[in-house]
Amino acid sequence: MKTNEVDILIIISTIIILFVVLMMVAIYGVFVKKRSQLMLTQQRKDAVFEQELAISQVEIQEQTLNYIGQELHDDLGQKLSVARLMTNKIALSSDEDRKQIAEEINLLVGECIQDIRNLSKVFITKQIKQFGFIESVEREIFRIKRLELMEVDYHINNHDLRINSDHALILFRIVQECINNVIKHSKSKEIQLLVEDQPEFIKINVNDNGVGFIDRPDSEGSGLRNMKSRAKIINAEFSINSVENEGTKVTIIYKK
Repeated sequence: MKTNEVDILIIISTIIILFVVLMMVAIYGVFVKKRSQLMLTQQRKDAVFEQELAISQVEIQEQTLNYIGQELHDDLGQKLSVARLMTNKIALSSDEDRKQIAEEINLLVGECIQDIRNLSKVFITKQIKQFGFIESVEREIFRIKRLELMEVDYHINNHDLRINSDHALILFRIVQECINNVIKHSKSKEIQLLVEDQPEFIKINVNDNGVGFIDRPDSEGSGLRNMKSRAKIINAEFSINSVENEGTKVTIIYKK
């Protein structure tokens, strides 16, 4: 009788041990599967991020080249043409007039040199990594003011923002796209840009008092969809509130 009890106990113990081992193997299998899925998901996210980063770099480079081409033609080209006309007058002018012409040429050449220096700072991709997100935004504001495109109301509570340089490039591209949309479509005379640094997030508002539009899901263009998808890639929230004939408010919240 005792032998049978021992055998039964051994069988039960063996079954329990096998069950525990099988459970551990099953749990380990589920863990490995979940881990593989997470790694695959992360790899996909990294691939999407790298692709979006490359697209943003190309878009900014294209905008930069277009801007430089316009500046060279409209600004530097005109100033140098005037300087050339003035040099042709020197031979036909008196000594007193030559001195005045030379001073004017000197001023024009000085302005051209400064313009070239300003253009050298427009290469945004390297600029963001070298100067940071805020200074890049402020250079964009400087461009708007210098070209007298519209009035700019700009406020920031902290210039020393810490943002990953790759994230900063995409974040700047979103803000730049918002600004360009205001300039091209809003018919607004003023743009408001607010940057608020908080412990856990950075909040950016781009507002205008222009024509606005009826905000419907089916009315979203590719530009708006791109901004939303880019915001999601860098763990940011993007929202837009527009009222027809009253203006548009864009809010971007970048989570640190």
